Amino acid sequence: MPPRPLLSRRSGALSGTVRVPGDKSISHRALMFGALALGETRIEGLLTGEDVLRTADALRALGAGIERQADGSWIARGRGVGGLAEPDRVLDMGNSGTAARLLMGLVATHPFTTIFTGDASLTKRPMARVTTPLSTMGASFVLRSGGRLPGAVVGTSMPVPISYRLPVASAQVKSAILLAGLNTPGRTTVIEPEPTRDHTERMLRHFGAEVVVEPTEDGALAATVTGEASLTARDLRVPSDPSSAAFPTVAALIRPGSVITLPGVGINPRRTGLYDTLIEMGADIAFTNRREEAGEPVADLVVRAGTLTGVEVPPERAPSMIDEYPILAIAAACAQGRTLMRGIGELRVKESDRLAMIVAGLQACGVAVEFGEDWLAVQGTGAPPRGGATVATAMDHRIAMSFLVLGSASDEPVRVDDGAFIDTSFPGFVTLMNGLGTAIGED
Repeated sequence: MPPRPLLSRRSGALSGTVRVPGDKSISHRALMFGALALGETRIEGLLTGEDVLRTADALRALGAGIERQADGSWIARGRGVGGLAEPDRVLDMGNSGTAARLLMGLVATHPFTTIFTGDASLTKRPMARVTTPLSTMGASFVLRSGGRLPGAVVGTSMPVPISYRLPVASAQVKSAILLAGLNTPGRTTVIEPEPTRDHTERMLRHFGAEVVVEPTEDGALAATVTGEASLTARDLRVPSDPSSAAFPTVAALIRPGSVITLPGVGINPRRTGLYDTLIEMGADIAFTNRREEAGEPVADLVVRAGTLTGVEVPPERAPSMIDEYPILAIAAACAQGRTLMRGIGELRVKESDRLAMIVAGLQACGVAVEFGEDWLAVQGTGAPPRGGATVATAMDHRIAMSFLVLGSASDEPVRVDDGAFIDTSFPGFVTLMNGLGTAIGED
């Protein structure tokens, strides 16, 4: 994919109503569970970014029927739990760590070999945190040094249920183990020290699986799935992605006079850490028309510009907003006072070393920052920063989008060296943002 430099200039007030794309995490899972369920699952609102399309393509290679309909909906014709077939080609997961890790769990308890690869970014990311527990269930793995892709998953015909305590809170690892547990006799349990995204548990129940989540004696949470389950096809609508909604939300908050509405955004309490933090900073965000769709809470967001003040973000909030720290850093750069974010070491093993990328980009734009191995402090002045820099993105879509938002408020334009990867998670980002009033264009 050739680089696509983008330039963002200071805009006026933002206004309008726009629906951001479907939730990426839920879209991945909707396709996977549809591929495992008996019958035909109809999915509306599916994100059509490159990451999710890679999942759809991989599931086709594993024998499921995945088709996009003329009206934009998707149909998944499932093969039943344990019914996937050995693919006759390498599964290229592109830039998607979620797709790679969850599918590795899915095939680990099928008796065949699956080879995974990805792009230059994904093949640098560690997979050992997934392969370690899956190995104890009976699967084996052949990976590059450091537990990196490309690599092969040799699934087991005699999977063993496990009870596994996550050393680091991770919804991807939890979900990979639970997916492996679907085709494993007995009860498979994942114990998480801090609550992470629970889309897998919610959607498994929607498709008819037996899933129990209960506290442990030491205050952790244990999620248990009963294996050899039978999933039944169920229609669903994917909520708009709260991680994607974060970009127009912050853009509106930092441009005086802005008022925007974002309909149908998922407000799962394990995904709203950013919104809780912004409200603590003084943001005017209203959650209207609250409802539930396919087990997920949803609301329409009304966002109005205002004055933001720096806060301290507790480390226990990180699992509910780990993808949103780049855009929070932009809000903090425009706030009055110091914003301290702790417990964010996980950012170092995302699509890029996001912590390093945030620091470098902010400093280039004239923002004062301090940082350590797992913390970041941003010193805002109560006004947008200077800007006027070219920000390296390292093929990271969230870094690119975050600094384009900063450019919409900074004194001088902000350039990102590559916005091509934005479509992996937010197709139509530039068009949507410009429709609200930003000035983002090719450079």
